[in-house]
Amino acid sequence: MHDFDEWHPDTLAIRAGTLRTEFGEHSDAMYLTSSFCVGSAEEASLKFTNQIPGHIYSRFTNPTVEAFETRLAALEGAERAVATASGMSAILALGMAHLKAGDHVVASNGLFGATIQLFNTYFARFGVEISYAAPTDPAAWAAAVKPNTKLFFLETPSNPLTEVADIAAIAEIAHAHGALLAVDNCFCTPILQQPLKLGADLVVHSATKYLDGQGRVLGGAVVGSKALLEPVYLFLRTAGPSLSPFNAWVLLKGLETLPIRMRAHCDNALKLAQWLERQPQVERVFYPGLPSHPQHALATRQQQGGGGIVSFEVKGGREAAWRVVDAVQLISRTANLGDVRSTITHPASTTHGRITPEARAAAGIREGLIRISVGLENAEDLIGDLQRGLA
Repeated sequence: MHDFDEWHPDTLAIRAGTLRTEFGEHSDAMYLTSSFCVGSAEEASLKFTNQIPGHIYSRFTNPTVEAFETRLAALEGAERAVATASGMSAILALGMAHLKAGDHVVASNGLFGATIQLFNTYFARFGVEISYAAPTDPAAWAAAVKPNTKLFFLETPSNPLTEVADIAAIAEIAHAHGALLAVDNCFCTPILQQPLKLGADLVVHSATKYLDGQGRVLGGAVVGSKALLEPVYLFLRTAGPSLSPFNAWVLLKGLETLPIRMRAHCDNALKLAQWLERQPQVERVFYPGLPSHPQHALATRQQQGGGGIVSFEVKGGREAAWRVVDAVQLISRTANLGDVRSTITHPASTTHGRITPEARAAAGIREGLIRISVGLENAEDLIGDLQRGLA
């Protein structure tokens, strides 16, 4: 086993976790099998009771999935990763592994809408109490703590306003009260940000987004120490929100180009954000790479780039925002993000449409807000496309 600490991220993204069979294949193999044979009844018994290593059943052990987990863990600087069927199932697995009835969670009020729904509707149904705090106000997190607080859940940068939270400061508060800190690292990926090195205990990914990078498959992962990941793995083994081997193979291919893609996403997003700031129809632009962003200085220290998400408010509310969305001919009208193809959406009526108007207002998601996941097309072409609705 190679010492991954000696390799740079660009190398880890291509080489970490590579498994070769006796055939010596150069590219990663795809193990499309539901189960694995054993040589004897004794070997089966030893594998099922974890006395010897080995693959048993692809719900919880598969070589292709293991290769993806190993590579992602190496990129995050973690001991282990557990892959799941989607980003939301990763959050579910984390909660089921580390929460029980009577526990309390402090979460960012800038979370993705489906995450809020999971917490408020399903975790709450099983007796888990949820409180929300502004991601940019560490004091609010400290004030929200209760004697039964077990988990802080943070997404930074936030979706869709790209608010940047001080991971180290919030981690210190969580640990002072005996709680774990989990960080959703979907927007930055480990190429731009490594939350574990800043004090987080667990990292969550929707691999569907930038880790794949081409909008092909669903996937998710929880990353962290072996001790904290073991109960996540045991939940996966029992409940089965598993990543398919085919999706794992696609994600492995996506990771190979992740470093170069993320740098290109950042470059394009900055150009687009700078242009949007100059448009009279635009009220405000949200992008951590801009000096006008409230947490620009923090983002410069904590991240290796501004990321690929740009949000902006247009004057005229929902009517004006929908006019911009409807006018584009190049940018895709879809809620997915992290693709080489740029996408555009109106968060208040789509990704955050299921949460209450009060919750949207508290999160700063107004009717004039538009979110763009900036892809890898030519920036001038993207600008020209947006001009159609801003003219």
